[in-house]
Amino acid sequence: MIMDAGATERLRRLSGIVERELAHLLVTDKRLFAEPFTAERAGRLADDIDLAERVEAFVSRFGRLQDTIGDKLLPAFLTAHGERPATFMENLDRAERLGLIADAQAWIDTRRLRNQMVHEYVEDPVVLASALQAGHDFIPELAATAQRLIS
Repeated sequence: MIMDAGATERLRRLSGIVERELAHLLVTDKRLFAEPFTAERAGRLADDIDLAERVEAFVSRFGRLQDTIGDKLLPAFLTAHGERPATFMENLDRAERLGLIADAQAWIDTRRLRNQMVHEYVEDPVVLASALQAGHDFIPELAATAQRLIS
């Protein structure tokens, strides 16, 4: 049961933002992973500006959506439903108990993954390809969580 009108309005606004961010991420994901993202492709980033821009867009949009859901939408959802938001990890645990996310630990691991995608960007093509693939594999969970919180 949603209680507070101000919290409800914030939840509505954030839901719209998450819907747009998700739509943008899905487009970028489709373009980047139209073919498998291998270490060889990662090694071509310095010479292939279009591919580099798609990778940059994916990493940025992936991180932004994850942050918006975990740091803003989830606490707003909890507040609007009469819950008291806590730390990021405690909010994830609560969301898992409520059935809003499938696995709190997967969210924590994916947050670390995002940092790896950024920091390994130019260092190691094998690590970058693996991190990007793991991010791509997590998108269904991001999308499902967004839809559960929005609806």
